[in-house]
Amino acid sequence: MSMLEIVAVIVSFLTIWLTARRHMLCWPLGMVACALYFKLFLDVRLYADMVLQALFGLSIVYGWVAWARGRDAQGEVAVRPLPLHEAGAGLAVGALGALAIGWLTSRYTNAALPWLDSALSSFSLVAQLWTARRQAASWLLWIAVDVIYVGMFVFKGLLPTAGLYAAMTGLAVVGYVRWIADERRRAAA
Repeated sequence: MSMLEIVAVIVSFLTIWLTARRHMLCWPLGMVACALYFKLFLDVRLYADMVLQALFGLSIVYGWVAWARGRDAQGEVAVRPLPLHEAGAGLAVGALGALAIGWLTSRYTNAALPWLDSALSSFSLVAQLWTARRQAASWLLWIAVDVIYVGMFVFKGLLPTAGLYAAMTGLAVVGYVRWIADERRRAAA
């Protein structure tokens, strides 16, 4: 456990909490969390997760703009449903990304857990895209990914980060409940 990891955990937790509440401050705070975890994952040779942080940085810009444009008349971020064809396409892209990244990192790096790290990274990108698009189903994918991340981080000895991902699983449940309620409220209106 390092000071870097502790600060990254705190900033990341606040980011996810703000995301679940659909607060715009989640995006700039998320950028800080990405930078902190980029360095941490570099240090522990989780390269796919390191690259994931850089990609999250790009997706944060997209999400920030999408949420700013996706507000309703009251200024709230409007939740949207995830069409079945988009869900299938996203999961297929996640699987293909996992295979491609896993092959690259297992063949060309000394990554600690190349296949698992790559799969989690790839599906995290799908979940991040769905979050940026304000789709409540993103939280279901986050729950699945975060549960597996907990085990990986315990295995790597990153116990504060494992604790963060356990807490993020709980926040993802809260986020899903809140977002699905908003989605249903909008559909009924």
